[in-house]
Amino acid sequence: MADLTDAYAVTADELRQFIERYEQLEAEKKDVTEQQKEVMAEAKGRGYDTKVIRKVIALRKRKPDDIAEEEAVLEMYKTALGMV
Repeated sequence: MADLTDAYAVTADELRQFIERYEQLEAEKKDVTEQQKEVMAEAKGRGYDTKVIRKVIALRKRKPDDIAEEEAVLEMYKTALGMV
């Protein structure tokens, strides 16, 4: 019976470690999110448009070919609607 109890204890310890690691990551994520908000507040305070900054950040994550294709389609649609 001791072997089963020992195995259970090891499993419980391992499970606790997974949960604690996850909780630590959640706390770190919260800290990073707060730091990102502070950066945007600072940029806004310096006169930058944070909405545009967020768009630029999103664009930097994408492939240039994807961006070019989307922009070409956007221009085509704008032309078709007489917006240019």
